[in-house]
Amino acid sequence: MGSSGTRALARLLSRVEAGEHVEDAAGPGDARVIGLTGAPGVGKSTMTSALIARYREAGQRVGVLAIDPSSPFTGGALLGDRIRMQEHATDEGVFIRSMASRGHLGGLAAATPRAVRVLDAAGFDVIIVETVGVGQAEVDIAAQADSVIVLLAPGMGDAIQAAKAGILETGDLFVVNKADKPDAQAVVRDLRGMLALGNWDNGWKPRILTAIAQQADGVAEVIAALDEHAEWLTASGELDRRRLARAEAEIVAVALGSVRARVCAADVTGLAAKVAAGTLDPAAAAADLLGAAGFPDSTVLDE
Repeated sequence: MGSSGTRALARLLSRVEAGEHVEDAAGPGDARVIGLTGAPGVGKSTMTSALIARYREAGQRVGVLAIDPSSPFTGGALLGDRIRMQEHATDEGVFIRSMASRGHLGGLAAATPRAVRVLDAAGFDVIIVETVGVGQAEVDIAAQADSVIVLLAPGMGDAIQAAKAGILETGDLFVVNKADKPDAQAVVRDLRGMLALGNWDNGWKPRILTAIAQQADGVAEVIAALDEHAEWLTASGELDRRRLARAEAEIVAVALGSVRARVCAADVTGLAAKVAAGTLDPAAAAADLLGAAGFPDSTVLDE
């Protein structure tokens, strides 16, 4: 991809982030989508950079969506994790985009699914989605990726706290980064004990690996485990199931976004004043609002 193609792709993703309808956002579904999540400071961007290097050595084109916290003033990406991936900046086989979460919970941006489709349509072999780094709430990535890496590190607190709740079900691979630091093996032991309590009837038990991403140590093993998981996904039919569920969720999200846009465009101030004054019930006000937005059959609110 030349510089003109890169600029065109960047403009297309900007339109997707702005909520515009984009005809070219229907990829063939051939790209491998890898999610990378974990608490702030565990080395997600460094691991992403190391994975990019490995995939590029194999001749594969890599697209990266790095989801950053939003600026409370501009709504734009706050951290810009591309700073840690500068070594790939001149590689035409790599495209890295920082996307602002814009207040969307779950570690991703609302536009992430469509952005993944755009990169797929652009012909990337591997798409890495790096979540915003908010810890236990980052469960949305499980619905958007074929394989999910949960990254942990020693010194970040109790490993059980770092990977409990939805994160346990989210991860296909658990990677303890910065493994040269003290207590790294303690984190591994905690993870093994935690996973021993899980139910893995679907046939895949998450792998536990160690790495030092900054030195690219252990990254080859992570790639091998991802390949093993990809083979299992295909053989078990889980890949088709995940992608179907992903498509269903995306369709519903787009539909709800359209409804929300129409509702927000209607005049809610007058209705809010009546509700605040106690002269109108909120459900009745919501029905009136839906009617004003072009949804006359709002009897569902009475059910």
